[in-house]
Amino acid sequence: MTKQSFAVISDELLFEQDMKYLIFFSLLFFVGSVQKSQAQETLDAKKATFTQPFDFPITFSGNFGEIRSNHFHGGLDFKTGGAIGKQVRALADGYISRIRVTHGSGYVLDVVYNNGYSTINRHLNAFVGEIARRVEALQYEKESWQVEITPEPGEYPVKAGQVIALSGNTGYSFGPHLHLDLIETETGDYVDPLPFFMTKVKDHTAPRAEGIMLFPQPGKGVVNGTQARQSFPVKPVKPITAWGTIGAGIRAYDYMDGVNNRYGVKTVILEVDGKEVFRSVVDRFAYDENPYINSWTHGQYMKSFIEPGNHLRMLRASNDNRGLVDIYEERPYQFVYTLSDGLGNTSRVNFTVQGKKTDISPVNHREKYAFKWDKVNYLQDPGLELVIPRGMLYDDVWLNYAVRADSGDIAFTYQLNDTRVPMHGYCDLRIGLRHRPIEDVTKYYVAGVTARGGKYSIGGTYEEGAMKVRIRDLGTYTVAVDTVPPNITPVNQAQWGRSGRIVIKAQDKETGIHSYRGTIDGKYALFGRPNSINSNLVCELDPKQVEKGGKHWVEMTVTDGCGNQTTQEFEFVW
Repeated sequence: MTKQSFAVISDELLFEQDMKYLIFFSLLFFVGSVQKSQAQETLDAKKATFTQPFDFPITFSGNFGEIRSNHFHGGLDFKTGGAIGKQVRALADGYISRIRVTHGSGYVLDVVYNNGYSTINRHLNAFVGEIARRVEALQYEKESWQVEITPEPGEYPVKAGQVIALSGNTGYSFGPHLHLDLIETETGDYVDPLPFFMTKVKDHTAPRAEGIMLFPQPGKGVVNGTQARQSFPVKPVKPITAWGTIGAGIRAYDYMDGVNNRYGVKTVILEVDGKEVFRSVVDRFAYDENPYINSWTHGQYMKSFIEPGNHLRMLRASNDNRGLVDIYEERPYQFVYTLSDGLGNTSRVNFTVQGKKTDISPVNHREKYAFKWDKVNYLQDPGLELVIPRGMLYDDVWLNYAVRADSGDIAFTYQLNDTRVPMHGYCDLRIGLRHRPIEDVTKYYVAGVTARGGKYSIGGTYEEGAMKVRIRDLGTYTVAVDTVPPNITPVNQAQWGRSGRIVIKAQDKETGIHSYRGTIDGKYALFGRPNSINSNLVCELDPKQVEKGGKHWVEMTVTDGCGNQTTQEFEFVW
């Protein structure tokens, strides 16, 4: 090879190398710019500011992340002085993104703000302006109180401080208030709104613990000589002994100055012998993380360990044992809980567990009834089929399974477990019918059975001699029949004309109210269920729909979950 040709090749190699470096550093610059942009967006989001939803001082009846049935409380509940109709204001500039009327949350308004956050305003009493008119028109068009509208982005712009609705007590609500969910628009995560209103809140009251609970792990630990979980007062009056692997839990609430409400605790830290083993920080969660609350909690106790199938992000085990504690030395173990609220008020709880060597019996259980959290589980017995997909259980379950029968029963009663075991999603259950006392298969339903023998409807459909249903709990189930129609009762009928408000109570003892429809003088009337606690069906008389000055007839038809129907007529003067 000549020197000239070598030089040419060298120049080409250098050029290629230079181009590689150029591309490499360009990519670095691009990635760095993206990361810087994302970091700046995060910083900007953290700098976001909001005005208050009301023009009066802030107090709360509920806070973010409180333990509720099968879900976390997703926002803040603002008190409205026991009154409805308070003006609800936009927190920043943005636009209304969704408008709903539902039985669960009443009148609901979603707002997307320009600062990276969105809100859901629930339990409103009324919408305002064009939105109110549009909703009412759609309710009459659809002949349904429950409606939903998704406007075009920017169709209903709002400015900070603008009145967007009136507060109320609609939906599943126990008193007048505004429920405000705050959502990080980009991720869809529910986040704690309190940091945005901290300067408006005065509170120096720390959380208080009301009890502790210890969870010996099946076949691996004992507490006071038994493998059963046990609760104790915050200051145990008798010594607590343990051996093997145990978990701890605490029942605690936060409180605020000047009000009687109790709230959820934001941060729980457990230390054992001076070392942190577990921490929970209730600051954000995704909607589909809600079911994990059933794994994290036992009743109102918050567990300080993480079950293997629980992927809730707000929980962190600080040891390599999911927060569980190994007690294998005969000495005192010092447990310390630190509880903090969102404003930094802190309290501590101390207790001692004495290591006491004890025999630990292994779990002896038939393989058929031993369900694994990381496997597909299948149970088949005469008249029963149950399929639990992988990922539905949070931990291994040893079923206390039993079957009860009575010669007259429609189906066997199947106790999958003697205590309720919640699952992360729905699973298919089939229960065969032993008898068919009536031919109409739409009247059968799967019933959950309480510890006292009471029944409640799960639903289900008939299919080839069996009832098929989807369940969320391993509990006790059977099949029942409902042929009894709902009951309809007028409420203060003599006052309807004077108050301009028709109120009818509809009740069904077995499968519940599925649907309803009312008319006045033969014309559709807008009845709704404004408050789901009392279940009253209410129609506010409107002279645009009902002519004033005479006698009128109301006809109400109510249908239950098995299709049983009741129709009644009532008379009033308006």
